Amino acid sequence: MTVEFTTCDLYDADESLQSVSLQMQNLGGRARFRGPVRTIRCFRDNGLVKATLNSPGDGAVLVIDGDGSLESALMGDMIAEAAVTHGWAGVVINGAIRDRVAVAQLDLGVKALGTNPRKSSKEGTGDQDVPVEFGGVVFRPGARLHSDEDGILVER
Repeated sequence: MTVEFTTCDLYDADESLQSVSLQMQNLGGRARFRGPVRTIRCFRDNGLVKATLNSPGDGAVLVIDGDGSLESALMGDMIAEAAVTHGWAGVVINGAIRDRVAVAQLDLGVKALGTNPRKSSKEGTGDQDVPVEFGGVVFRPGARLHSDEDGILVER
């Protein structure tokens, strides 16, 4: 699925959009993606991430605030495959993923700080569908997110 937009043009048309200042890596097979935000706040535990991405996404983007930790991955190829199967447009992670090569082959937008082969715990601790903040942006559930090769924009 091709999404026709650029974040530069979107920002030029609406300077009220928030721009993520973190230099996140494009790690998925889809460089451009957009959709309504869903959120998770968790730390080195991807239980909520797995459960959420195994539920209907309806074109949404899951924004995961892992507190910037690169100590363990919050998503790997199996969870990313589930996101594709369940109709998620993308995942933005303030943290790490694993299985970088496999994730890059999937029709899923993925932005993350980096990679780590270490898996995280799976206890399901964290918060879901709450405002999260990183990179100078507040991500509110339901706000529109636009991501491409130049960065990430989010409605206020």
